[in-house]
Amino acid sequence: MTQTFAGQRFRDAVASEHPLQVVGAINANHALLAKRAGFKAIYLSGGGVAAGSLGLPDLGITGLDDVLTDVRRITDVCDLPLLVDVDTGFGSSAFNVARTVKSMIKFGAAAIHIEDQVGAKRCGHRPNKEIVSQQEMVDRIKAAVDARTDDSFVIMARTDALAVEGLNSALDRAAACVEAGADMIFPEAITELAMYKTFADRVKAPILANITEFGATPLYTTEELASVDVSLVLYPLSAFRAMNKAAENVYTALRRDGTQKNVIDTMQTRMELYDRINYHAFEQHLDALFAANKK
Repeated sequence: MTQTFAGQRFRDAVASEHPLQVVGAINANHALLAKRAGFKAIYLSGGGVAAGSLGLPDLGITGLDDVLTDVRRITDVCDLPLLVDVDTGFGSSAFNVARTVKSMIKFGAAAIHIEDQVGAKRCGHRPNKEIVSQQEMVDRIKAAVDARTDDSFVIMARTDALAVEGLNSALDRAAACVEAGADMIFPEAITELAMYKTFADRVKAPILANITEFGATPLYTTEELASVDVSLVLYPLSAFRAMNKAAENVYTALRRDGTQKNVIDTMQTRMELYDRINYHAFEQHLDALFAANKK
């Protein structure tokens, strides 16, 4: 059987669904839930790793190994192609970017997006972002492309220039990144639907729309985004936010009521969990091994 690399599976998914919905999976369990729901690709958010795995803000504190740990856990159990947020490349030189790309491929990721913010980055929907020069961003893309050990692995360029320097600068940067070898473009913090069409017409590469809640971008539907030639729709932390709110509600109820009885109907049941992680198949295999050892 011919092996299909993760990057090719991601490209195939983009080609098969218009636009491709890419949903955030904060951990391996959520990756399995996303697959069960029918998604064809999943995403690991840098902000999600920072907040979810480290309990820290998304301010460039997370390191490569922090992200790789979560990547490996997800790709070990779920074969959906995984897009990973690698911030600015986890280092100040082309060598750092190259190491990041090679590590992501080795750990089973299908794609990355790398951005043009400075090292002390901020969430793309927060004020006072700072970006590097266009040439430095182009150099990041070239380093990433040159480091690929699998030509199908997707290098996506994210630009935060819209909020900092305006639309024309963001378009120029996106075009320069495609010329440098970027496969896809992620224009961050878009404020008007028509802007996506402008990017698609200018760069002639697949465009990702980041439809994150409580940010600068309205919650456009897939139908609206398809009308302006968006190829991928990202929901980076939707389930994570819902999970956090649910956990807070349970903790509050437990402390207030002295019992979980009043929130039990909001919980996944034991049997639902076992079903989602294929528990019984593992247990049956274990039983078979024990039976064989007793003979």
